[in-house]
Amino acid sequence: MIIRIKTLITASLIGLAVSTTPVVPAQAATKAADYSVGPQYDTTHVYVPAADFDRFVTSFVATFGGTTSKQGVFQVTPTPSQTISQLVLTPAGSISVFGFKTPIPYPFGAERTGYLVTDIDAAVEAARKAGAVRMLTTFPDPIGRDVVVQWAGGVNMQLYWHTTKPNYAPLSTVPENRVYLTADAADAFLAQWKSFAHGTIVSDERAAPGTEIGRPDTTVRRVRIRSGYGKLVLIVSDGALPWPYGRDMTGYEVSDLKATLDKATAAGATIINGPYDAGDRKAAIVQFPGGYIAEIHAAAGR
Repeated sequence: MIIRIKTLITASLIGLAVSTTPVVPAQAATKAADYSVGPQYDTTHVYVPAADFDRFVTSFVATFGGTTSKQGVFQVTPTPSQTISQLVLTPAGSISVFGFKTPIPYPFGAERTGYLVTDIDAAVEAARKAGAVRMLTTFPDPIGRDVVVQWAGGVNMQLYWHTTKPNYAPLSTVPENRVYLTADAADAFLAQWKSFAHGTIVSDERAAPGTEIGRPDTTVRRVRIRSGYGKLVLIVSDGALPWPYGRDMTGYEVSDLKATLDKATAAGATIINGPYDAGDRKAAIVQFPGGYIAEIHAAAGR
């Protein structure tokens, strides 16, 4: 595997004279390279029953708009399997939809997001150095190469690379990867993700409203991070999450929450909770046909 490491070269002493300039110790290496491509290439992995596949895709597009790729049946795992698969590109975020016609091989089905990287081997090595563990080694798929990695707290993600570089339009709003952890793993996960993704902490609210986990009687820690992979929010609590919190892997930002929820319900989705106040936003938890659960939010007052 190729490891991209920038090195600093120390200056040599010239001749026999002793230099009077202080010698600064050289660093062995700088921070690892950033292998992200852009948030429009980050796709939430949505697994639905094959029988609900078309209903789900139709409902999701009716809610957020956008386009779909051609639907097909593929083997996307390194061991034998068959799944209906389709890419859905919306202005609020992209999803990869899978409707397996066979049992789903381990460890698939638990990874939350697929992140496109510029160099799969180097990105995997950078993830491992940051603390991630490979759930399996890198494997070929019909259009590139993939790997599933796990971060502290059991957070599974896919890294992928395409043989032919895709070209997707920029997003109108960038969705957020929603991670729920206890304090046991939160700081370790943050350190790992910041290192790998070159993430910047946008905010770290130690007493965010408990309405964000359906418990208005308490508070939670809420950390928002931005990187080349898009947005990620980490919600740290005691882990006692009322259903369906923790099942919502992605939060979608919209300009008009009521109008979006009206579209969702008209298209067969169900509002499970909300709308409710969540600090600087109004939000709701929605379940689409096929079972996919998502958070949808807009800035407070919209």
